[in-house]
Amino acid sequence: MKNMKSVFKIALFAWCAIAYSMPSSAQALIEEEGPGPVIFISRDKNGKEEIINIFKETQRPHFHDPGAPRFLLTDKEGKWALGIGGYVQAKAEYDFGGIVDNVDFYPALISNGKPRNQFQMDITTSTLFLKLVGKTRNLGNFVVYTAGNWRGDGKTFELQNAYVQFLGMTLGYDTGTFMDLAAGPPTIDFAGPCGMTFYRSTLIRYEHTLGKGLSAGIALEMPDIDGSTNHYTSVNHQRLPDIPAYVQYGWDKGKSHVRLGGIYRNITYTDLVQDKTKSLTGWGLQASTIVAIGQPLQFFGQYTYGKGIGALINDISNLNVDIVPNTEVEGKMQVLPMSGWYAGLQYNFAPNIFASATYSQSRLCSKHNYQEAYPEQYKQGQYLVANVFWNVIPNLQLGAEYLHGWRKDFDKESNKANRINLSAKFSF
Repeated sequence: MKNMKSVFKIALFAWCAIAYSMPSSAQALIEEEGPGPVIFISRDKNGKEEIINIFKETQRPHFHDPGAPRFLLTDKEGKWALGIGGYVQAKAEYDFGGIVDNVDFYPALISNGKPRNQFQMDITTSTLFLKLVGKTRNLGNFVVYTAGNWRGDGKTFELQNAYVQFLGMTLGYDTGTFMDLAAGPPTIDFAGPCGMTFYRSTLIRYEHTLGKGLSAGIALEMPDIDGSTNHYTSVNHQRLPDIPAYVQYGWDKGKSHVRLGGIYRNITYTDLVQDKTKSLTGWGLQASTIVAIGQPLQFFGQYTYGKGIGALINDISNLNVDIVPNTEVEGKMQVLPMSGWYAGLQYNFAPNIFASATYSQSRLCSKHNYQEAYPEQYKQGQYLVANVFWNVIPNLQLGAEYLHGWRKDFDKESNKANRINLSAKFSF
């Protein structure tokens, strides 16, 4: 703890040095307790204070996204601010009673062999980001955001986000629109519940506030089709973008909301028997919510159902089943029905200590004798997680977590695994 305090003091000293070097027209009102939003104040030509709270307004709500930056640089006029931040997270994992062949806990990847115990450590989710914010005359609040972690091949740096935002538009690479980041549960496990939708895409998105508490969004996204083929079919280039959209109603100062979403996918494949390009329609519907029940308790949940959306659902994304062969007709393919859901609670014991528990399921359904042709294919996954987090100081969070997963196949074979996660995360 002595060393940690020293690190914290050095970081604080560095921040103070940067703040002191700012021009007099720019002052930082940074520190709320904890990694709260940054509020930046500048003065116009007449000396009138102008509050630029773009960091707060555009804070990403997902639990694994970094918080507000601890280091700020500004231009001479104090109209633009560059935030530099991220976190370093170290995790220790121990599997028992079955293992998952991944550092993330996917029931679809539960091994059916031996050994039945496994110890792993992981630091690759550590994240670094740059965020440039400012006010413009014609484009309003302007945000440029890039972030990445070390989950590339061989633990190399891998891009997670890279986009610009203005006038409700998001252009670039980001988490998908057919998702509700704010309704996701807190977990040490980076993947999260097996039935949760999670994916990233190159996109053009427009979001708009329609009225008090009511908002909506629509996007064009780069299609990423994970399909399985045989000798009579192939899946190559796609002709149309994915089109997700949502409408959301929020209340209680944004602490609670309900969201309804949908997605359209045009999935192109080649019938090698007839030497023709064909397409099938994939689609999905989703309902999600987070509700604050008094001060200490929160409920969150999500339900998703559709066809051809396997790449968008956590567990099923490992199976390559957006589009699969129709085993009854050579050269023909099909989109299978599938679903995923989770529900959970979070309880805040104190401002710096909270716990949560979440249960989740994902299911792949059969059509046209797919079940008989692929009896060892995944049919259903279940995911149970319980954890506790302690913010020792505003920058340092410790966590402990228990996970239990089940995998069941079409032939009724089943496997299970357990995992204990311990985590230490230092944000800057």
